[in-house]
Amino acid sequence: MHCCITSLLNVRQTKNGGSMRILLVEDDTEAAAYLVKGLTESGHAVEHAADGEKGLQMAVANAYDAHIIDRMLPKRDGLSLIEELRRMGNNSPVLILSALDDVDERVTGLKAGGDDYLTKPYSLSELTARLQALTRRAQTGVQGTVLHVGDLTLDLIKHKVTRSGSNINLQPREFRLLEYLMQHTGQVVTRSMLLENVWDYHFDPQTNVIDVQISRLRSKIDKDFDTPLLHTVRGAGYKLQEASHSLETSM
Repeated sequence: MHCCITSLLNVRQTKNGGSMRILLVEDDTEAAAYLVKGLTESGHAVEHAADGEKGLQMAVANAYDAHIIDRMLPKRDGLSLIEELRRMGNNSPVLILSALDDVDERVTGLKAGGDDYLTKPYSLSELTARLQALTRRAQTGVQGTVLHVGDLTLDLIKHKVTRSGSNINLQPREFRLLEYLMQHTGQVVTRSMLLENVWDYHFDPQTNVIDVQISRLRSKIDKDFDTPLLHTVRGAGYKLQEASHSLETSM
């Protein structure tokens, strides 16, 4: 099984993401070693199992904040492992890794009990961000892979965005930006938070990249609709919410 993961450079634990205890079930030795190294350097405790049976034993014997489970495993495949964990009442978040990238495979993985599905090749920064999003949902009780703000809907699995039933086509960075804003609905999101969690920058590049992307996103999700959802909070950052009566905003 071949896995290609991008460079670990500049991947660090985010300020808003706490240390996690993670179970990684991956039979590709090189990919597993790379993930363990990267996640450990990000401040997380990672334990590794090389097959589905060992993964099940470890998941039963220990408590983990999150599981990363490969789709294709020896002895017990990933979906069977996830189904057994859910049958036993284990509700810890599960991120599925797979080279199978069609929608039907993603849906099958989610129906088996997975919480998110990441296709190969992937970046470690995206994997870490998705893990943190899953653990936040678990801690706050937010479930599912479809996000809603008013009549705006984002489907994480189908990679589809709609508003009032109309499809909205977003570029990958715009999609990630909207996903992050929707995960923080009603909260002021600062430029530093966006740079770190959407662009994986741990420094200010001194460019207008955020302004440009916010403007493009706003033109797509707000321009043709009566009620604006994306608000600029002067001197603070941005906020996505259905109404903004008390906010001082710059549209």
